[in-house]
Amino acid sequence: MTKAIRVYEKGGPEVLKWEDVEVGDPGPGEARVRQTAVGLNYIDTYFRSGLYPPPQYPYTPGSEGAGVVEAVGEGVTNVQAGDRVAYGTAPLGAYAEIRLIPADNLVKLPDDIDDVRAATMMLQGMTVEYLLRRTYPLKAGETILLHAAAGGVGLIACQWANHIGATVIGTVGNEEKAELAKAHGCHHTILYNEENVAERVREITDGEGVPVVYDSVGKDTFEGSLDSLRPFGLLVSFGNASGPVSDFNLGILAPKGSLYVTRPTLFTHRSVPGRLQEMAHNLFDVVQSGAVKIEVNQTYALKDAAQAHRDLEARKTTGSTVYIV
Repeated sequence: MTKAIRVYEKGGPEVLKWEDVEVGDPGPGEARVRQTAVGLNYIDTYFRSGLYPPPQYPYTPGSEGAGVVEAVGEGVTNVQAGDRVAYGTAPLGAYAEIRLIPADNLVKLPDDIDDVRAATMMLQGMTVEYLLRRTYPLKAGETILLHAAAGGVGLIACQWANHIGATVIGTVGNEEKAELAKAHGCHHTILYNEENVAERVREITDGEGVPVVYDSVGKDTFEGSLDSLRPFGLLVSFGNASGPVSDFNLGILAPKGSLYVTRPTLFTHRSVPGRLQEMAHNLFDVVQSGAVKIEVNQTYALKDAAQAHRDLEARKTTGSTVYIV
């Protein structure tokens, strides 16, 4: 027997149960991975709360981790037993000591990227890859607004955008997080609890606004994000940390400057054949070059997942968080 977190109903962190589970042999196209580290992401709380419905109950949360392949099923050629691997777009099931996983979700790890960093860089890092390189291909000299700049995605995005040559305006919750974001390449910080975000963006950009806003917060920041854009600007809404945007009147995009809004997902991007390996290699390249540093600021035992969720939702965490298995 092995252990995993199981969820039987939607609710708060208390619904996360640490239980014995059985893991069988991998079937066709599958691999069995003994995990060493598992990433914590805000999307995990969406499934737990019921904002995103899981495929069934009970289920095991999480879609990002790293470990070693124990066995592979029929037809698997991209990995073999003994390979160090990581994933960030797999079906739910990461909060486990051992799991079965479709092998085409796995990426072999370079020797110089350790399991703990890998477990938290795949989902967040590939999210930044599609945001900056695909959704709005960022160019040197441009200025962006990035919400939650001191979070896991935020710190990676600050560094990567800075590496591209862009100017980053980041929103944060307090001075400590402002300093953290600045240390990772954020040029201007806005304390969203104390300042009007759109007004500050206009001041920083001499009244012009920004061509793109990357917004993972959702309901609380939506209007301010739109008001920070210049004409024909793009709002990239890729998360709902404060709740989903509802009752959106499409007509307001016209008087605000013929704006664009998109709601991309990593899972759509990785579904393109060959795209997963390409995105992972782009991520590995910037990490191995030193342009982007993956810093794990919190670790928890996997059995303490409920406390990790409480801390994440209370905005007590910064940067990346990893469960040690």
